[in-house]
This record gives sequence, structure tokens and C-alpha cells, in this order.
Amino acid sequence: MSSFKSPLSLASSVDGSSSDRMGLSHHPSGEIHVIVGPMFAGKTTALLRRVKSEANNGRNVAIIKSSKDTRYAVDSVVTHDGTKFPCWALPDLLSFRQKFGDEAYAKLDVIGIDEAQFFGDLYDFCCEVADHDGKTVIVAGLDGDYLRRTFGSVLDIIPIADSITKLTARCELCGKRAFFTLRKTDETETELIGGSNVYMPVCRQHYVNGQAVMEAARNVLESHGKVQSDSHLEEVAVV
Repeated sequence: MSSFKSPLSLASSVDGSSSDRMGLSHHPSGEIHVIVGPMFAGKTTALLRRVKSEANNGRNVAIIKSSKDTRYAVDSVVTHDGTKFPCWALPDLLSFRQKFGDEAYAKLDVIGIDEAQFFGDLYDFCCEVADHDGKTVIVAGLDGDYLRRTFGSVLDIIPIADSITKLTARCELCGKRAFFTLRKTDETETELIGGSNVYMPVCRQHYVNGQAVMEAARNVLESHGKVQSDSHLEEVAVV
């Protein structure tokens, strides 16, 4: 019985590989790995562990963080327990290649991104680096803000990720697993960079209770401020 070959197989054997005929590129396939969780969940620690592992395996690595984050160091990624790793602090990701240099970039295998929620061009950068340049990207960032709403573009890259790791912390109030970040202060802007003086990890129960407590405290402060203002106006009117 004669064997059957598909037209694609015949084309490959006669005219070269099928990928050549179809115009497919030969660069290695890239990867995107995402690490998310609340504050104090060990996201930066996990990022550094994976990047260092890649470096120990002989791969060329680099880490980028937002230039907005100057809490511990300007030119290093630093975990909450003080572990450091040199990095590029940039206002955006798409400028990295130009600043790093084309020749050095071509030799790069792995790019780590810390505090990814601060980069508006995260999706475009990951697509460019993994899909077109064949590099591995390891992304660490918050998946939600203090109101448990989407923070930046981190969740936008979930559909294009090879793997997603959701880390948890320990609730500062009861010790249970903490999935959320509670803001201790009364500031309401989304981007408020701070550490344990501003945020704490909490479980669902204490997040809900904590939000209620914070809201009550804000109402008291607003009411107190209004009373003081009205009192001041009355004094002025009497004078």
C-alpha cells in the first residue's frame, strides 16, 4: 500500500521546511509568567528567586522596576526583608530596549518586572518581548488596589500568560491567609506608595470590617472638621 503525504509534508520535503514556506520565524518562543497577590505576600521575593534561578542556569537576566518606587533604593529591587538585586528604574517599559542597548538586549534571555501595576505599557511590552523577541518575562505586581479593584494593567496580561501564581500573605489581625490589602490611612488616591506604615494584608473578614471601621473614622473626622468650621464661622460672625 502506498503511503500518503499531505501537501504540506510534500512541500516541506521538496522545498524546505513548512515554516519557511509559510513565512514563520525561527526565533525561540518566549514565555510570560505572572506573580500576583496583596502587599507583603512575597511577590518580589518570588520574582528574585526565579530570576536568580535563571541566572544560575547560565541565562542572561535583567530586572525592571518603576522609577516611582523609591522606598528602599533607587537602582535596586528590594524585598520587605531587605534582599536586594540591581535593576533598571524606568518610567515606562517600552524605553528599556533603547536604554539597555540593542546589542545587550539581543543577548538577554529573561526580563523580570517588579511592581508591574505602575506600568501603563505592560501589555504591549510583554507582547513585544515574548511574542516577537522570544524572551521570558516574569511579572510581579498587585492584582488589586486597596479597594479590591483592578490596579494598572496587571490583569490585562492574564490572557497572554503561560502561568499565573497567586500568592497570599498572613492577615495582620488574625493570622489567617490574607488575599487583600487594607489601607490604614484616609488618603483616597489609587497610587499611594508606602509600606507597613500605610498598608497591611488582611483576610476577607477583616478587610470588610476594616473598611467599615475606616469609613466610620473618615465620617467622624469629616464631621469633626465641619463642626470646627461652623464654630469658627460663628465666632467670626459674633466678632
